[in-house]
Amino acid sequence: MSPRASCDVQRIMKRSQLTTTRFPTDTDLAPDTVRRLTDLINAVYDDAESGMWKRNGTRTNCAEVERLLRARALILAEIDGELVGSVNVNLLGDGLGEFGMLVASPKSRGQGAGSALIEHAERWAREQGCHTMRLEVLSPRNWIHPGKEFLRQWYAKLGYTPRATEPFELMHPELVPELATQCDYTVWYKPLSA
Repeated sequence: MSPRASCDVQRIMKRSQLTTTRFPTDTDLAPDTVRRLTDLINAVYDDAESGMWKRNGTRTNCAEVERLLRARALILAEIDGELVGSVNVNLLGDGLGEFGMLVASPKSRGQGAGSALIEHAERWAREQGCHTMRLEVLSPRNWIHPGKEFLRQWYAKLGYTPRATEPFELMHPELVPELATQCDYTVWYKPLSA
């Protein structure tokens, strides 16, 4: 049994909705589920990074989502049995865990799916022996994006602290032609208590 399999389902009650987070099962590998999740991730990123990219729907593709599901590197969120979000988790070594590609369906925002996904990711990281969780936020360099400003405030409220900002072109020079504006990555960290 993989370490991720030991993470049991976590439930959080918020606004009379039941949010369930879990690692994927074999049924999540069905092509229609992979396509729905891929479409959800791309739609959320199209909104969350509007004005930052020249084209829409390019955050991920079905092959990558299927690979992440098979690797059990995605935690899924459901509300009343409907898939409403996901987050990618990774181990970076030296007690450092990372989450990324966090998405929650626009129709479920404010119902706790995003918070539940982060809580599950942090719990998973602690179970893997991590003492710190890391995430990256891509933001425009020369203007304030409302969605990124919301995330900045939300991550700070959840205990994350920005520690470094790097120009996007240094991290991913191959993607610079696809940008509509200059961007930076800010790396955030949170110590995980036992």
